[in-house]
Amino acid sequence: MNAPETFGTTRNGETVSRVTISGGGLTANILNWGAVVQDLRLEGHSHALVLGFDDFENYLDYSPYFGATPGRSSNRIADGRFSIDGQEYQVDRNENGVTNLHGGSDGTGVSLWEFEEIGDDRVTLKIVDRDGRGGFPGNCTIRAHFQLKSRGVFSVVYESTTDAPTIANICNHSYFNLGNGTDTLEHQLMIAADHYLPTDERQIPTGEIRPVADTPFDFRKSQPMKRDYPNSRQVLFDHNFCLSSERREKRPVISVRSPSSGVTMDVLTTEPGVQFYTAFKLDETPEGLSGFPYGPFAGFCLETQVWPDAINQQGFPNAILRPGQTLRQETDYVFRKSEVKKPQA
Repeated sequence: MNAPETFGTTRNGETVSRVTISGGGLTANILNWGAVVQDLRLEGHSHALVLGFDDFENYLDYSPYFGATPGRSSNRIADGRFSIDGQEYQVDRNENGVTNLHGGSDGTGVSLWEFEEIGDDRVTLKIVDRDGRGGFPGNCTIRAHFQLKSRGVFSVVYESTTDAPTIANICNHSYFNLGNGTDTLEHQLMIAADHYLPTDERQIPTGEIRPVADTPFDFRKSQPMKRDYPNSRQVLFDHNFCLSSERREKRPVISVRSPSSGVTMDVLTTEPGVQFYTAFKLDETPEGLSGFPYGPFAGFCLETQVWPDAINQQGFPNAILRPGQTLRQETDYVFRKSEVKKPQA
C-alpha cells in the first residue's frame, strides 16, 4: 500500500500529507495541500526537475504557487469582475488589489484537497470549491489525476463539474528546471504558437492577438529563453501564447531542452493557451526566508490553460462551465535524457 506520509500542518491545524509515486523512469511527490507537485525526478538525472520546498512552512510563507493546482480560475481576471448570463460577479482582487490571480487568496492552489485514489504510479485528489468562495458562483468539484506512465510521461488531467454556471480554468503551476544550474535562461524552447497576447501594466491582455513573427516572442523554432530586444534589454516573459482558438484533442505543442544536462521535456495538451513565465519575479521573495534556494530565472512555468481574462475578452476561448458538462483538461510532460556532446579540444 502506497500510504500518505505527514508533511506538515496548516495554520488551522489540518494535516498536510505527501504521496510518492513512481513509474516510467520518473518519481513524483504530491501534496494534498494545493494538489502540489512538490518534487519530480528523472532516472539518470541527479537534480530535481521542479522547484519546491522540503519544509511545508515555506510553502505557506514564500511559495509563488510552486507546483500548485490553482483555481477555480487560473491566471488573471481584470478587476476581478465578470458576468455570466447577465449576472455580474465580483471576485477577490488578490493581486495588488486590482486583479484576481489564480482564483484569489483562498483558491484551490492554497487549500487542502483529499486523496481519493492512490496507486504505485498514480494519485487522484479531489476538492469541492464551494459556492461563493472567493466570490465565484456554483459548487465546483475538481479532480486532479497525476500518473507516471511508460517512457517518461508525467500525465496531468483535471476534471471539473459544477451545479451552476461558473468560470473553470485549472492548470499545473510547476516551475521547471531541466538543467544543473541556478537559472534556465540557456534552455532551448519551442512553442508551436503563431500568436501571443500583449498585456497592459496590470498584465491583463489588451485584447489584441498579435503575431509572433519578427518579435522576441517567436519560439516556433527552438530558441534560448533569454531573448533580447535590439537595445539589448532582456524580455521578461509572463505571457499567454495562443496554441489554438479552442480546446482540441491532445497534441504536441512545446519542447524544451537543457544543453547542459541533455534533458528534454515535450509538452502535449488539449488546451488553447500556455502561459510562459520565466520566474523573473523570484527576486521579490521576502528576505525572511533564510537561505532561500532560488533566484530570478531559477525555473520556468508552462501553464497550459484557457487564455487569461477570457471571460471578459471578445474572441477569446470559452471559459464558462455549465451544469451537466465535464471540463477535462489534459497535459502530458514527457521527459528524456540524451548524452551531452562535449566540445572538442
